[in-house]
Amino acid sequence: MNDAAPQRIAKVLARAGLCSRRDAERWIAEGRVAVDGTVLTSPAVTVTPANDVRVDGAPLPEPGRARLWRYHKPAGLVTTHRDEKGRATVFAALPKEAGRLISVGRLDLNSEGLLLLTNDGTLARRLELPATGWLRRYKVRVHGFVDPARLAALEKGVTIDGIAYGPIRAQLERQQGSNAWLALGLREGKNREVRRVLEHLGYPVARLIRLSYGPFQLGHLARGALEEVPKKVLDEQLGKGDPTSKPDARRRR
Repeated sequence: MNDAAPQRIAKVLARAGLCSRRDAERWIAEGRVAVDGTVLTSPAVTVTPANDVRVDGAPLPEPGRARLWRYHKPAGLVTTHRDEKGRATVFAALPKEAGRLISVGRLDLNSEGLLLLTNDGTLARRLELPATGWLRRYKVRVHGFVDPARLAALEKGVTIDGIAYGPIRAQLERQQGSNAWLALGLREGKNREVRRVLEHLGYPVARLIRLSYGPFQLGHLARGALEEVPKKVLDEQLGKGDPTSKPDARRRR
């Protein structure tokens, strides 16, 4: 904690790179966080550098600068630190020298491609917020004979089982027998959104690859590789005004 001004405890834990603010609130509810020897029961607490903050009995690490990495997630890994089913996880696959990182959103077990990782929970939350409005681009293989007109209708959004999904830009790239490759772009990124929307249309997903998240591209990053975004690039992208106007929204693979 470098700032002497009081800060909410969840923000402090996130800034220390331990977890997201949401996870911090859960940890507090689980009785894992103590301030000056008192176990917290509510996240409605502010602290300063003068307070002794501990998680599971250990003091907080000194926060470094916020950093961001691009990771090419392979299929078959769960985006979590611990999996109750004992499945392989993204974070167990990372090199140990990377330290404890947090994902910016998630890719499900069978999805692959670009996953952003950071050491800073506040940065993760900022990049996840719908207000950021960054375009996420996907390449998707589906089963079925695709009707381009049905894909075009997704631009108006769709409601499935009471859940409203925002506009999705979807195009048929090529039909190969009973399979097809699609290009999709969306800004909300709700849980399993691509799979649910396409299955609703009758096109079950066989493969899903995320190509970009806002201005950050998968590019030629090797599968399983981790590469840090240069500080200058991160500062430039976060310093721009309207993320929805970034040139990646107009780029296609």
